[in-house]
Amino acid sequence: MSEDDGDDVAATAHEESLAPSTGSVVRDRFSSDEVFQRIVADADHEVTSSARELFAAGVAGGLAISVTFLLYVSLSAQTDSPFLAVLLYPLGFLYIIIGGYQLYTENTLPPVALVLERLASIPALLRHWTIVFSGNFVGGAFGALVLAYTGVFEPAAAAEAIYISEKGIETGWWDLFVKGAFAGLIVAGVVWMDFAARDTISRVVLVYIAFLAIPLGNLFHSVVSVTETIFLVAEGELALLPGLGGFVLPVLLGNTVGGVVLVTIVNYYQTSDRRLEIDRFEGVRRLSTTEMVLGRVAGRSYVPLFDSVDGVNLEVEDGAYHVLVPVSNPRLERELVEFACTLASAHEDAVVQTVHVVQTPDRMDLDRDSGQHRRIVRESDRLMADVRETVDAHDVGYHHSTIVSNRSFEDVFDAASQADPDLVVMGWGEGQHWDAARAESPFDQLVGQLPCDFLVVDPRELDPSKVLLPTKGGPDSTLSASVARDLRTAVGAEVTLLQVAENETGVADAEADLRDWAGENDLEDAEVRVEHGNVEDAIVRSAADQTLVILGATERGLLSRLLHGTLHRDVADRLECSVAMAERPTDSSLVRRVFGRS
Repeated sequence: MSEDDGDDVAATAHEESLAPSTGSVVRDRFSSDEVFQRIVADADHEVTSSARELFAAGVAGGLAISVTFLLYVSLSAQTDSPFLAVLLYPLGFLYIIIGGYQLYTENTLPPVALVLERLASIPALLRHWTIVFSGNFVGGAFGALVLAYTGVFEPAAAAEAIYISEKGIETGWWDLFVKGAFAGLIVAGVVWMDFAARDTISRVVLVYIAFLAIPLGNLFHSVVSVTETIFLVAEGELALLPGLGGFVLPVLLGNTVGGVVLVTIVNYYQTSDRRLEIDRFEGVRRLSTTEMVLGRVAGRSYVPLFDSVDGVNLEVEDGAYHVLVPVSNPRLERELVEFACTLASAHEDAVVQTVHVVQTPDRMDLDRDSGQHRRIVRESDRLMADVRETVDAHDVGYHHSTIVSNRSFEDVFDAASQADPDLVVMGWGEGQHWDAARAESPFDQLVGQLPCDFLVVDPRELDPSKVLLPTKGGPDSTLSASVARDLRTAVGAEVTLLQVAENETGVADAEADLRDWAGENDLEDAEVRVEHGNVEDAIVRSAADQTLVILGATERGLLSRLLHGTLHRDVADRLECSVAMAERPTDSSLVRRVFGRS
């Protein structure tokens, strides 16, 4: 499907989904079920956000709270009226809620709603909370240090800041917990009502009035308590650990209990049993009890509102070699499918599965029984007819599926997880799924936990007759070797192996190692080349007489580098021939994800 075709199909479906039904009654406010649906839809986006996005938004939220502390202290130092002193207290919270920052106490509602619906696991919730609160802590602490070590506060205001902060420190543990619980109730209640509001002015008034209740009721908020604690520590009035354990911790626990128990769970049970539109879809499953408790350890830790890849799984006979090919534009990706069929045909029993991913506008009705969904699938089948002719020219089995989804890149990985293929062959370039991947928040996690072998191909004039395989060993190089062997079997490809030594004295040893590696990977008949010097320059020189270069992941992982755009500045954009990038799934620890592979 061309971009224009895809846009026309999606646009038509989107317009039809917006058309009001005849005789419908429009209410002037949302029902409790509709409010819950809006909350879950928002949480559906946030729970899949990357750690970087959540942490940065949390830092912004913490900095906004330091503004609240600044204004509260400054006004308190200039007036004896408790009411006048708190008039600007809600400003930081307005920044957060209207500006879309992350605040820990806000997150006692939306992500918990996902868990209650068994759409997200408890570990996923705890991850979300930990990242957001860490960001809030860093932002609030930084703001407190700035206030303590600069001239922002006048001497009278600094003294008032110490006085206000010490009131919390002098409060008993249980009292802090109870006061924190009431503050958590207020914040979670604000979030619920915020999703029921229809305009910004209503939201501003709601947030302003609600957050006035915290200082007027002598209540405590966990992120404000962080700012106050760090300020006292900076002023030499308090030790850090007693402040965190005796002040921040009870307030944090109280906020959590107040938000989760007193608001989220109560509001959840006052909605109907069919509170989510998800109940109208066929094949949408929730997390099992084991997945709920253990998350990724037991399987999936998150299920999207609409499981758009349900039914993609293909029954493949035992021993059959299964290649999955995600397609974004059938008219332009016949060469990619042809390449996948060539690889598959090297095996006696093989199946090629194409998956056409049609990306739709956000929040479009994706009900499988809807007319627009059926029309999109019919159009996809029509456009894929030419692709079927390409597959029929090879001695391989064939299966085709269509995914209609708001997300393209994520669904490629979901499809691969469900279909469990031996290899995924993806296109790389303009109009491919990688373009969407850069806008989809979870791609860092996705490429860090590959479900199977991936081969990403730049399909410019794909000619597998002369293959260059640079290698220094490792699991990804064995995948490159497997691809080279398949091309040699299927089309008689001439394979050249390349290794680059650090200096001229290491050339002989590198050649011996390379010949040993060739023998271990059934490539004894391949031409062996050894160069020394700059690796990238050596690859470019050796590729001058080749038609295809297969690169294996040797650093951060080629897929991650491809997504971030760094690979273009290294080797691939300097090559005149086609490029294929091979990467195998590995256990990706945090250290490896941050610092890369050796």
